[in-house]
Amino acid sequence: MRAFLPDYQIKAPGSLAEALGILAAEPGVWTPIAGGTDLMVLYNAGRLQGRRLLDISRLYELRGVKDDPGYLALGALTTFTEMLEQRAVHQFFPNLVKSARATGALAIQNRGTLGGNIVNASPAADTPPALLAYGAEVELVSVRGSRRIPYEAFHRDYKKMDLAPDELLASIRLPKPQGLGYHFYRKVGTRQAQAISKVCLAAYARIEDRVVADLKVGLGSVAPVPARAFRAEAVVRGRSLDALPLAEARAAILEDISPIDDIRASAHYRQVVTANVLAQMLLELGKVRTA
Repeated sequence: MRAFLPDYQIKAPGSLAEALGILAAEPGVWTPIAGGTDLMVLYNAGRLQGRRLLDISRLYELRGVKDDPGYLALGALTTFTEMLEQRAVHQFFPNLVKSARATGALAIQNRGTLGGNIVNASPAADTPPALLAYGAEVELVSVRGSRRIPYEAFHRDYKKMDLAPDELLASIRLPKPQGLGYHFYRKVGTRQAQAISKVCLAAYARIEDRVVADLKVGLGSVAPVPARAFRAEAVVRGRSLDALPLAEARAAILEDISPIDDIRASAHYRQVVTANVLAQMLLELGKVRTA
Protein backbone atom coordinates (compact mmCIF):
# COMPACT_ATOMS: atom_id res chain seq x y z
CA MET A 1 0.00 0.00 0.00
CA ARG A 2 1.44 3.36 -1.04
CA ALA A 3 2.06 6.02 1.59
CA PHE A 4 -0.20 9.09 1.88
CA LEU A 5 1.85 12.25 1.23
CA PRO A 6 -0.08 14.59 3.59
CA ASP A 7 0.92 12.30 6.47
CA TYR A 8 4.53 13.48 6.06
CA GLN A 9 6.22 16.70 7.12
CA ILE A 10 9.44 17.96 5.53
CA LYS A 11 11.89 20.70 6.47
CA ALA A 12 14.64 22.05 4.22
CA PRO A 13 17.23 23.87 6.37
CA GLY A 14 19.40 26.43 4.63
CA SER A 15 22.60 25.65 6.51
CA LEU A 16 24.34 22.81 8.29
CA ALA A 17 24.05 24.66 11.59
CA GLU A 18 20.28 24.93 11.16
CA ALA A 19 20.00 21.24 10.27
CA LEU A 20 22.04 20.17 13.30
CA GLY A 21 19.95 22.43 15.52
CA ILE A 22 16.77 20.71 14.37
CA LEU A 23 18.26 17.26 15.03
CA ALA A 24 19.50 18.33 18.47
CA ALA A 25 16.13 19.79 19.48
CA GLU A 26 14.26 16.58 18.64
CA PRO A 27 16.73 13.68 18.54
CA GLY A 28 15.49 10.69 16.58
CA VAL A 29 12.39 12.48 15.27
CA TRP A 30 13.71 13.71 11.92
CA THR A 31 14.95 11.40 9.15
CA PRO A 32 17.60 13.05 6.93
CA ILE A 33 17.00 12.70 3.19
CA ALA A 34 19.42 13.63 0.40
CA GLY A 35 19.12 11.87 -2.97
CA GLY A 36 16.16 9.86 -1.69
CA THR A 37 16.88 6.87 -3.93
CA ASP A 38 16.46 4.43 -1.03
CA LEU A 39 13.87 6.25 1.08
CA MET A 40 11.51 6.82 -1.84
CA VAL A 41 11.40 3.09 -2.49
CA LEU A 42 10.14 2.62 1.06
CA TYR A 43 7.74 5.54 0.66
CA ASN A 44 6.21 4.10 -2.52
CA ALA A 45 5.77 0.76 -0.76
CA GLY A 46 4.12 2.42 2.26
CA ARG A 47 6.95 1.26 4.52
CA LEU A 48 8.72 4.55 5.32
CA GLN A 49 8.43 4.70 9.11
CA GLY A 50 9.73 8.22 9.76
CA ARG A 51 7.02 10.78 9.02
CA ARG A 52 9.22 13.86 9.50
CA LEU A 53 11.88 14.29 6.85
CA LEU A 54 14.87 16.64 6.95
CA ASP A 55 15.96 17.58 3.43
CA ILE A 56 19.73 18.08 3.57
CA SER A 57 20.28 17.90 -0.19
CA ARG A 58 21.15 21.61 -0.53
CA LEU A 59 23.63 21.93 2.32
CA TYR A 60 26.81 23.19 0.67
CA GLU A 61 28.84 22.25 3.76
CA LEU A 62 28.30 18.56 2.94
CA ARG A 63 29.38 18.93 -0.68
CA GLY A 64 32.71 19.15 -2.43
CA VAL A 65 35.90 17.15 -2.74
CA LYS A 66 39.12 18.03 -0.91
CA ASP A 67 42.23 16.67 -2.64
CA ASP A 68 45.25 16.87 -0.34
CA PRO A 69 48.66 15.25 -0.89
CA GLY A 70 47.95 12.49 1.64
CA TYR A 71 44.21 11.94 1.38
CA LEU A 72 41.01 12.58 -0.51
CA ALA A 73 37.90 13.78 1.36
CA LEU A 74 34.50 13.37 -0.27
CA GLY A 75 31.52 15.32 1.05
CA ALA A 76 28.65 13.09 2.14
CA LEU A 77 26.43 14.59 -0.59
CA THR A 78 28.86 13.63 -3.36
CA THR A 79 26.85 11.71 -5.95
CA PHE A 80 28.09 8.62 -7.74
CA THR A 81 28.24 10.62 -10.96
CA GLU A 82 30.35 13.30 -9.28
CA MET A 83 32.72 10.62 -7.99
CA LEU A 84 33.11 9.29 -11.51
CA GLU A 85 34.05 12.79 -12.67
CA GLN A 86 36.89 13.11 -10.16
CA ARG A 87 40.34 12.48 -11.61
CA ALA A 88 41.80 11.70 -8.17
CA VAL A 89 39.21 8.96 -7.59
CA HIS A 90 40.24 7.27 -10.84
CA GLN A 91 43.94 7.71 -10.08
CA PHE A 92 44.04 6.52 -6.47
CA PHE A 93 40.81 4.61 -5.80
CA PRO A 94 39.77 2.58 -8.86
CA ASN A 95 37.67 0.24 -6.71
CA LEU A 96 35.48 3.21 -5.82
CA VAL A 97 35.05 3.95 -9.53
CA LYS A 98 33.93 0.37 -10.17
CA SER A 99 31.54 0.40 -7.23
CA ALA A 100 29.98 3.71 -8.34
CA ARG A 101 29.45 2.32 -11.84
CA ALA A 102 27.85 -0.79 -10.35
CA THR A 103 25.29 1.21 -8.37
CA GLY A 104 21.89 1.28 -10.06
CA ALA A 105 21.21 3.03 -13.35
CA LEU A 106 22.41 6.44 -14.51
CA ALA A 107 19.42 8.16 -12.91
CA ILE A 108 20.32 6.60 -9.55
CA GLN A 109 23.98 7.55 -9.98
CA ASN A 110 22.96 11.16 -10.70
CA ARG A 111 20.91 11.47 -7.49
CA GLY A 112 22.26 8.88 -5.08
CA THR A 113 24.98 10.03 -2.68
CA LEU A 114 27.98 8.32 -1.14
CA GLY A 115 26.80 9.35 2.32
CA GLY A 116 23.36 7.93 1.68
CA ASN A 117 24.84 4.65 0.50
CA ILE A 118 26.65 4.43 3.83
CA VAL A 119 23.94 5.48 6.29
CA ASN A 120 21.24 3.44 4.59
CA ALA A 121 23.30 0.68 6.20
CA SER A 122 22.48 -2.06 3.73
CA PRO A 123 24.99 -4.94 3.90
CA ALA A 124 24.51 -5.25 0.11
CA ALA A 125 25.49 -1.65 -0.74
CA ASP A 126 28.10 -1.37 -3.47
CA THR A 127 30.56 1.26 -2.17
CA PRO A 128 31.17 0.08 1.44
CA PRO A 129 33.44 -2.88 0.52
CA ALA A 130 35.67 -0.52 -1.48
CA LEU A 131 35.75 2.00 1.39
CA LEU A 132 36.73 -0.77 3.81
CA ALA A 133 39.51 -1.97 1.51
CA TYR A 134 40.94 1.56 1.38
CA GLY A 135 40.85 2.13 5.14
CA ALA A 136 38.36 4.99 4.98
CA GLU A 137 37.39 7.22 7.89
CA VAL A 138 34.03 8.95 8.33
CA GLU A 139 33.48 12.38 9.85
CA LEU A 140 30.34 12.81 11.95
CA VAL A 141 29.02 16.23 13.03
CA SER A 142 26.51 17.55 15.56
CA VAL A 143 26.00 20.68 17.63
CA ARG A 144 28.48 19.09 20.05
CA GLY A 145 31.25 19.20 17.44
CA SER A 146 32.77 16.74 14.99
CA ARG A 147 34.49 13.38 15.33
CA ARG A 148 36.23 10.98 12.97
CA ILE A 149 36.14 7.20 13.29
CA PRO A 150 37.44 4.34 11.13
CA TYR A 151 34.73 3.28 8.73
CA GLU A 152 35.29 -0.36 9.71
CA ALA A 153 33.92 0.53 13.19
CA PHE A 154 30.90 2.48 11.92
CA HIS A 155 28.48 -0.41 11.27
CA ARG A 156 27.68 -2.20 14.52
CA ASP A 157 24.88 -4.58 13.52
CA TYR A 158 22.17 -4.82 10.89
CA LYS A 159 20.93 -1.23 10.32
CA LYS A 160 22.71 -0.11 13.50
CA MET A 161 25.55 2.42 13.29
CA ASP A 162 27.85 4.48 15.46
CA LEU A 163 25.73 7.51 14.58
CA ALA A 164 23.89 9.40 17.31
CA PRO A 165 20.33 10.64 16.63
CA ASP A 166 21.59 14.24 16.51
CA GLU A 167 24.52 13.54 14.16
CA LEU A 168 24.98 13.72 10.40
CA LEU A 169 27.62 12.06 8.26
CA ALA A 170 29.63 14.98 6.89
CA SER A 171 32.46 13.48 4.83
CA ILE A 172 34.42 10.37 3.96
CA ARG A 173 38.21 10.55 4.15
CA LEU A 174 40.40 8.17 2.16
CA PRO A 175 44.19 7.92 2.68
CA LYS A 176 45.94 7.86 -0.68
CA PRO A 177 47.76 4.58 -1.33
CA GLN A 178 51.54 4.83 -1.35
CA GLY A 179 53.98 2.69 -3.32
CA LEU A 180 53.10 -0.29 -5.47
CA GLY A 181 49.53 -1.41 -4.96
CA TYR A 182 46.98 -3.87 -6.33
CA HIS A 183 43.26 -3.05 -6.53
CA PHE A 184 40.46 -5.60 -6.95
CA TYR A 185 36.66 -5.21 -7.02
CA ARG A 186 34.10 -7.86 -7.91
CA LYS A 187 30.32 -7.67 -7.55
CA VAL A 188 28.37 -10.87 -8.17
CA GLY A 189 24.70 -10.37 -9.03
CA THR A 190 21.96 -11.64 -11.27
CA ARG A 191 22.94 -9.07 -13.90
CA GLN A 192 25.90 -6.82 -14.61
CA ALA A 193 23.82 -3.70 -13.88
CA GLN A 194 20.79 -2.67 -11.82
CA ALA A 195 21.03 -5.70 -9.54
CA ILE A 196 21.57 -6.01 -5.81
CA SER A 197 24.72 -7.96 -5.07
CA LYS A 198 24.71 -11.55 -3.88
CA VAL A 199 28.40 -11.28 -2.99
CA CYS A 200 30.75 -8.32 -3.20
CA LEU A 201 34.48 -8.28 -2.51
CA ALA A 202 36.95 -5.41 -2.73
CA ALA A 203 40.63 -5.60 -1.89
CA TYR A 204 43.70 -3.41 -1.79
CA ALA A 205 47.17 -4.89 -1.35
CA ARG A 206 50.40 -2.95 -0.82
CA ILE A 207 53.40 -4.77 -2.25
CA GLU A 208 57.04 -4.42 -1.20
CA ASP A 209 59.82 -6.56 -2.70
CA ARG A 210 57.26 -9.07 -4.01
CA VAL A 211 55.77 -9.47 -0.56
CA VAL A 212 52.23 -8.55 0.49
CA ALA A 213 53.16 -5.86 3.01
CA ASP A 214 49.52 -5.05 3.73
CA LEU A 215 46.11 -6.29 2.63
CA LYS A 216 42.60 -5.07 3.33
CA VAL A 217 39.55 -6.95 2.08
CA GLY A 218 36.03 -5.50 2.28
CA LEU A 219 32.94 -7.70 1.92
CA GLY A 220 29.29 -7.06 1.12
CA SER A 221 26.13 -9.21 1.24
CA VAL A 222 27.75 -11.92 3.37
CA ALA A 223 27.21 -10.58 6.91
CA PRO A 224 24.73 -8.33 8.76
CA VAL A 225 26.98 -5.36 7.92
CA PRO A 226 29.67 -4.49 5.37
CA ALA A 227 32.66 -6.27 6.89
CA ARG A 228 36.43 -6.68 6.78
CA ALA A 229 37.90 -10.14 6.15
CA PHE A 230 40.38 -9.89 9.01
CA ARG A 231 41.21 -13.60 9.20
CA ALA A 232 41.82 -13.98 5.48
CA GLU A 233 43.90 -10.78 5.45
CA ALA A 234 46.12 -12.10 8.24
CA VAL A 235 46.75 -15.35 6.36
CA VAL A 236 47.96 -13.52 3.25
CA ARG A 237 49.76 -10.57 4.81
CA GLY A 238 53.53 -11.03 4.78
CA ARG A 239 53.48 -13.77 2.13
CA SER A 240 55.44 -13.74 -1.11
CA LEU A 241 53.55 -13.17 -4.35
CA ASP A 242 55.15 -16.39 -5.56
CA ALA A 243 53.59 -18.51 -2.81
CA LEU A 244 50.19 -17.07 -1.87
CA PRO A 245 48.22 -19.45 0.40
CA LEU A 246 45.03 -19.96 -1.64
CA ALA A 247 43.62 -22.94 0.27
CA GLU A 248 44.42 -21.44 3.67
CA ALA A 249 42.90 -18.07 2.70
CA ARG A 250 39.75 -19.73 1.33
CA ALA A 251 39.25 -21.52 4.63
CA ALA A 252 39.95 -18.37 6.65
CA ILE A 253 37.46 -16.17 4.82
CA LEU A 254 34.65 -18.58 5.66
CA GLU A 255 35.29 -17.67 9.30
CA ASP A 256 35.00 -13.96 8.42
CA ILE A 257 31.46 -14.21 7.04
CA SER A 258 28.01 -15.15 8.32
CA PRO A 259 25.74 -15.22 5.25
CA ILE A 260 22.02 -15.95 5.29
CA ASP A 261 19.49 -17.47 2.94
CA ASP A 262 17.35 -14.82 1.24
CA ILE A 263 15.47 -14.17 -1.98
CA ARG A 264 18.70 -13.50 -3.92
CA ALA A 265 20.91 -16.40 -2.84
CA SER A 266 21.43 -19.13 -0.27
CA ALA A 267 24.00 -18.96 2.51
CA HIS A 268 25.83 -21.92 0.94
CA TYR A 269 26.02 -20.14 -2.42
CA ARG A 270 27.48 -17.06 -0.74
CA GLN A 271 30.09 -19.14 1.08
CA VAL A 272 31.24 -20.88 -2.09
CA VAL A 273 31.28 -17.72 -4.21
CA THR A 274 33.06 -15.62 -1.56
CA ALA A 275 35.87 -18.19 -1.36
CA ASN A 276 36.02 -18.41 -5.16
CA VAL A 277 36.22 -14.65 -5.63
CA LEU A 278 38.96 -14.40 -2.99
CA ALA A 279 40.89 -17.11 -4.85
CA GLN A 280 40.42 -15.18 -8.10
CA MET A 281 41.81 -12.07 -6.43
CA LEU A 282 44.84 -13.94 -5.07
CA LEU A 283 45.59 -15.56 -8.43
CA GLU A 284 45.58 -12.13 -10.06
CA LEU A 285 47.65 -10.67 -7.23
CA GLY A 286 50.28 -13.35 -7.73
CA LYS A 287 50.74 -12.21 -11.33
CA VAL A 288 51.44 -8.57 -10.49
CA ARG A 289 54.66 -7.34 -12.03
CA THR A 290 56.94 -5.64 -9.54
CA ALA A 291 59.82 -4.72 -11.85
